[in-house]
Amino acid sequence: MTDAPDAEVIALAGKLFDAARAGDTATLTAAVDAGVSADLTSGSGDTLVMLAAYHGHAATVEALLQRGADPNRANDKGQTPLAGAVFKGSTDVVDALLADGADPRAGVPSAVDAAAMFGKTELLARFESR
Repeated sequence: MTDAPDAEVIALAGKLFDAARAGDTATLTAAVDAGVSADLTSGSGDTLVMLAAYHGHAATVEALLQRGADPNRANDKGQTPLAGAVFKGSTDVVDALLADGADPRAGVPSAVDAAAMFGKTELLARFESR
């Protein structure tokens, strides 16, 4: 017996990662409500929240966070969903993550570092109050 996931599990995970990138909230919430971990993680450490945040899908991020996803979980490069949202300039995603307790100083680079690096002073101001 092997510990490797079977092809159906791998295909389902791929579908869910694609749904996160596309902002397909209905597919993701149905899967998580049926028992899939809200912190399902790709081979490179990207969670569903990371992928949804990076691609600018605030409603999807909020739905995953409401279902227990970790807003601070970093990928294998040390990047957090909040830093990804800062990099992409998705202020609605930044707001959703902050509302759920995302730490602007977590990760490498942190969201604070990313905002400073890209001259996003309005985001820096939001982070200073946290």
